[in-house]
Amino acid sequence: MMRHAALIGLILCAVGGAARGAPAAVRAPARIVSLNPCLDAILLQVADPSQIVALSHYSRDPSASAVAAEARRYPFTYGSGEEIAALKPDLVLTSGMGAMALEGVLPRLHIQPASFDVPYSVKQSIAQVRRVATLAGHPERGEALVARIDAAFVAAAPPPGAPRLGALIYEYRGIASGPGTLMDELMRRAGFDNFARRYGLKRTFNVPMERLLADPPPVLLAGSLGPDKPTWADRVLSHPALKTLPGHVLKERFPETLMFCGGPQMIPAMAALARARTDALRGVSR
Repeated sequence: MMRHAALIGLILCAVGGAARGAPAAVRAPARIVSLNPCLDAILLQVADPSQIVALSHYSRDPSASAVAAEARRYPFTYGSGEEIAALKPDLVLTSGMGAMALEGVLPRLHIQPASFDVPYSVKQSIAQVRRVATLAGHPERGEALVARIDAAFVAAAPPPGAPRLGALIYEYRGIASGPGTLMDELMRRAGFDNFARRYGLKRTFNVPMERLLADPPPVLLAGSLGPDKPTWADRVLSHPALKTLPGHVLKERFPETLMFCGGPQMIPAMAALARARTDALRGVSR
């Protein structure tokens, strides 16, 4: 009887809670500010345009952002506390130094902060997509974006038994991505073996020309901003010392702005890497 009474009591408590009303579903924030260009790119995909109050100023720069054309349609902020207070957002997306600078400010302004770490893997990047979409009140859009990302990986994957290519990728200002980075995983999924491992690189570091000459990779991947817009990688690839190497080092280029972020930018990045791999296997240097 005592066990039955306890069970009835639990049921009555549950019913009473339902009668008083369970917590209401969280309402989508009406005003969102993003202070990070990689979070900007995700937010543009999953939020209503009317929800986006401001994006980071970085996203408006076509040399640093793959979404500059779209980002220019929105107001921007440099991330100061005064700017954010004036915008009166319900939610602020932050990452890196911006998150630390505003850590003690936003709660005092009664603004909800959401801080994100730098993703070092595809899994972490996809988790960010889902979190941003959920915070924006549109989790189904996050799932749709994740499905597109998954499809891009399937499309870019080399066929079973296809030869893999050793490659080094030159990014912003001549740095190269080593093991434990998102770009390293994208290269691997596209059929490249990252030569940075041979150089003993951890995460992302500069690779001096002497290292390249002593042990050159079969393929040099380099970011490009377009015609008449040279990058640091162009200086390396055009260096006369590379012409003295025995054999032939293939040079492949793709948009440098695709190297900066994960999220939706992994879709065109994987397509670009797949094209570079196809050209390299044909012996065509671009």
